[in-house]
Amino acid sequence: MPARPLTVEESVNQPVGTTSLSLAGRALPQSPESEKGLLACCLLDPSEIISRCLAQKLPAAAFYSPANQAIFEVAVEVFETHSMLDAKILAEELNNRGRLQEVGGPLYIADLTSQIETTAHANYFIDQVRDKYLLRRLISTATNTVQRCFEPIQDGGIEIFVDDIEKEIFAISDDRIADTSQPVSKSVDDAVNLVKKLIDGRGELSGLSSGFVDLDKLTFGLHPQEMIVLAARPSMGKTSLGLNIAEAVALPRKAGRSGSGVMFFSLEMSAEQLAMRLLTSRARVSSQRLREGFVNKEEQQRLASSAKELKDAKIWIDDSGQITINQIRAKARRLFSRNSDMGLIVIDYLQLVTGTDPKMPREQQIAEISRGIKSLAKELAVPVIVLSQLNRDSEKEKRQPKLSDLRESGSIEQDADVVLILARPKDATDDFSVAADKADLIVAKQRNGPVGEIKLTFLRDITRFENYTE
Repeated sequence: MPARPLTVEESVNQPVGTTSLSLAGRALPQSPESEKGLLACCLLDPSEIISRCLAQKLPAAAFYSPANQAIFEVAVEVFETHSMLDAKILAEELNNRGRLQEVGGPLYIADLTSQIETTAHANYFIDQVRDKYLLRRLISTATNTVQRCFEPIQDGGIEIFVDDIEKEIFAISDDRIADTSQPVSKSVDDAVNLVKKLIDGRGELSGLSSGFVDLDKLTFGLHPQEMIVLAARPSMGKTSLGLNIAEAVALPRKAGRSGSGVMFFSLEMSAEQLAMRLLTSRARVSSQRLREGFVNKEEQQRLASSAKELKDAKIWIDDSGQITINQIRAKARRLFSRNSDMGLIVIDYLQLVTGTDPKMPREQQIAEISRGIKSLAKELAVPVIVLSQLNRDSEKEKRQPKLSDLRESGSIEQDADVVLILARPKDATDDFSVAADKADLIVAKQRNGPVGEIKLTFLRDITRFENYTE
């Protein structure tokens, strides 16, 4: 008796080479090279590519080859568990699970790593794998629909039958396009809740405190989904102010208020340097005296106490020297998925972020990075503070800086919800070029509030900004 022909549903997941996968003489849609290319990308840069696959909801079933399905499934699981992945780790994990020979042995894993040299075409591979998968699902659904059309209609009549078919088609569409639309009623409910919170709070902050009273009065705090640009000329104290705000969020001074997690991307200074600056600033100990070894017992006690506080603080520092906006987003997603109380991201600084395509003009790269940062703030629903450089125009013209002085691209000005410009005081002399005893913080743009100017006190010995006092 001849074997029963396979249905399309069964043939979709048949191992390659065991059965002729075809429909009316045609092979099912597939892209073996794209599947191998995508797996190779996952091994070359797992933190970026696997995070990108997960963000686009790419399942293991999207791979046509059962071997590739198994490799992707194990690769994702290993990376999410251990935050690391390479060909050796993958082969060992597959072997421990008794699946190494099933996927073609160590030679197949080694062959994957030789497929590509860079991950530049990862998006293309992802699109190809997903598109072929969706086509196979459509073929399966359509074939099943044809078969059911020849069978007696069950209870409920033709309307229920058609409705079931529509649901199956829409389920495929939902996997292709994220549902970002929502009824206005939900948005109005959110707005009403915010209004009620503002009224009940009677002027209290509606966002995270920056630690600076006058700034909080103007902005009512750092709000979710906001892109906040902190700009200044070199050596004006951008990093110090960014660290002070991060510290205020993670270790709030107000009694009864718990801290929120902060992720600090430092593209200029090392994690050790930032930790030292945080420690000496919080302990109020001169970093110069510390380097020279002239610290008394009281200062040593303050350093020890501050070190304990900072060790318990929810602050993560990533000091990758070369990083793209996609890598920043992937790393942030992974950290946020593991920690539910994250509240702020700081990026120091925008002009050091690498563009995804080095051949693009730098202005277009900055525009892409700026849009990516704004998207990150919306996606993770947290404020993102990004430090930025100013051009030299304000110095040449001997005036206070303004929005148009943001360096390299006007898109930063457009994307930002709040723009803070750290500048020398108006009454400063011409030789004032670095952070001194005081500074002006100009709120040059605020999408949902007033603009203005406040003063800050700068303590040079401990590289710390504080509320201004006469």
